[in-house]
Amino acid sequence: MADPSSYRPKPGQIPDSPGVYKFRDEHRRVIYVGKAKSLRQRLANYFQDLANLHPRTRTMVTTAASVEWTVVATEVEALQLEYSWIKEFDPRFNVKYRDDKSYPYLAVTLNEEFPRVQVMRGAKKKGVRYFGPYGHAWAIRETVDLMLRVFPVRTCSAGVFKNATRTGRPCLLGYIGKCSAPCVGRVTPEEHRELADGFCDFMAGRTGTYIRRLEKDMMAAAEEMEYERAARLRDDVEALKRAMEKSAVVLADATDADLIAVAEDELEAAVQIFHVRGGRVRGQRGWVTDKVEAVDTSGLVEHALQQLYGEETGDSVPKEVLVPALPEDPEAVSQWLADRRGSQVSLRIPQRGDKKDLMVTVQRNAQQALGLHKTKRASDLTTRSRALEEIAEALGLDTAPLRIECFDISHLQGDDVVASMVVFEDGLARKSEYRRFQIKGFEGQDDVRSMHEVIGRRFRRYLQEKERTGEWEEGPAPSGAVPVPETAAGDGDPFDNEPREDDGRPKRFAYPPQLVVVDGGQPQVAAAKRALDELGIDDIAVCGLAKRLEEVWLPDDDDPVVLPRSSEGLYLLQRVRDEAHRFAITYQRAKRAKRIRSSPLDAVAGLGETRKQALIKHFGSVKKLKQATIDEICEVPGIGRRTAESVAVALASTTPAAPAVNTATGEIIEEDDGGSTT
Repeated sequence: MADPSSYRPKPGQIPDSPGVYKFRDEHRRVIYVGKAKSLRQRLANYFQDLANLHPRTRTMVTTAASVEWTVVATEVEALQLEYSWIKEFDPRFNVKYRDDKSYPYLAVTLNEEFPRVQVMRGAKKKGVRYFGPYGHAWAIRETVDLMLRVFPVRTCSAGVFKNATRTGRPCLLGYIGKCSAPCVGRVTPEEHRELADGFCDFMAGRTGTYIRRLEKDMMAAAEEMEYERAARLRDDVEALKRAMEKSAVVLADATDADLIAVAEDELEAAVQIFHVRGGRVRGQRGWVTDKVEAVDTSGLVEHALQQLYGEETGDSVPKEVLVPALPEDPEAVSQWLADRRGSQVSLRIPQRGDKKDLMVTVQRNAQQALGLHKTKRASDLTTRSRALEEIAEALGLDTAPLRIECFDISHLQGDDVVASMVVFEDGLARKSEYRRFQIKGFEGQDDVRSMHEVIGRRFRRYLQEKERTGEWEEGPAPSGAVPVPETAAGDGDPFDNEPREDDGRPKRFAYPPQLVVVDGGQPQVAAAKRALDELGIDDIAVCGLAKRLEEVWLPDDDDPVVLPRSSEGLYLLQRVRDEAHRFAITYQRAKRAKRIRSSPLDAVAGLGETRKQALIKHFGSVKKLKQATIDEICEVPGIGRRTAESVAVALASTTPAAPAVNTATGEIIEEDDGGSTT
């Protein structure tokens, strides 16, 4: 690990001008490329106290052994040079988007004498017009099959074309009218290229002109009583309309635009792009990347723009690019896009209307792509095995932790404090073994004390199960083991519904985990370890995952364990922690909602839901019911005097609650039906 101060440039050596910089490792390999408006200010950020750097940046500067830079005239040149160097050197610490598959394009080979329409994948070739990308190759072939009625362009390979030319017989498509058969001279090269240009214009979104022209020719043929020709033109119009229907209209103003959306978490990001031409979605593509550098949404958008348009020119760069967040220097990026297109390009965030609605759809696709990628990654056996091995190595465990339990605390400003326990076995969630807790040992907010209580309750039950099943050898039991009570129902412990009788089957919580993970840092880890020590348990590993920097904390260690950002072990720990947080907050919200919906009338014995509603409907609110006399309560149908007295006593014994206040407006909110506030 290198000390950044060993290769830090001397003061005043770095120019205060735009440029691009490269960090190299000890083997002179480029490991990071960046650009800056001011090289002096940007590079100074890398040579500060390591404790103040983002973990990813800290790893990069300690891996590097030197830094060098190149001065350029403008920010646009810096952007172009940065892209070129990233493509050339493939630095390990730069975000690199990877296609989850090779997307097919509809291509027209305009660089040939007789242009050919075909499906193409891979790198783009010069002189070929591309449309797409498409999600599936069959979607391209269906569209082409419909359009060949109107634009009978060549689709055959070079070998088939040469053989037809030699024999003087066209292929089947030439006989059925879906190819103009330039191979046998039915059309001249100029006429065939005109068909290819028309095909390209239609695919580019200029559809109205051709359809109107065909409809006009159809009406003229009908007036001249050329009904067969009119019928053929009618079928051509229908074929073009069916081809258009395969791309739904999403923007009514025939916009040419690309919409880019980003979904991200701490470790990965997914990008989705919709290509809209002539108001219709003509293609879709997406990437997933590991966030190996400290980058926010703006940075991800900028990287996506470089990936999309770095090799494109002309109409391949649309007039409008819609993004979820603007790059750090939007003017320079816009100018770079305009230079590649040859005309002005609008780069902006959609604020309202159809474009914003479509951006929501693109964002939803990005979220689904990221979720699908994570699901595939989590379900892969080899990946899970590697993750468990990495965790064991990082934490110094003797064996891979095949069973991991994770605990999280959730509350709302100290109220409704709950906890969750989730279980992962062999790297997969075991939802049937999830448990939730109510914190009952104390009142108020104290995450550390709550964690101690929850860990103690869970493993005290584990010791009880071992004692009950006779798994302990003869001799004194561990200090934390307590006899199983004869009746424990009603104390709120979620484990009380476990069967007490010995039915010969192993109980779920007789199995201890190899690893306990807590959501938090040093204090929470120390509390969990202390709870296990008090119970005499010393064979279960404990660690904590701090969310802010994704650091792994071990008991009695002053420094955290920092796993690489690309580590499958860190990815698994993060999934476990996030699942525990989700389970805890879901329970906490449900508990809070139930409390808010509760009413003082719930304490009246024998008062069912129907009569409660009758009381509230009659008086309007619990507040007015509380002010009513017993005789007034008796006037409600179905309420006798004894019930009315019970209602009055129950309401009189309740303590007036502080009025609810709308924090946005300062308005005092009155109680509504059932005593809840809205």
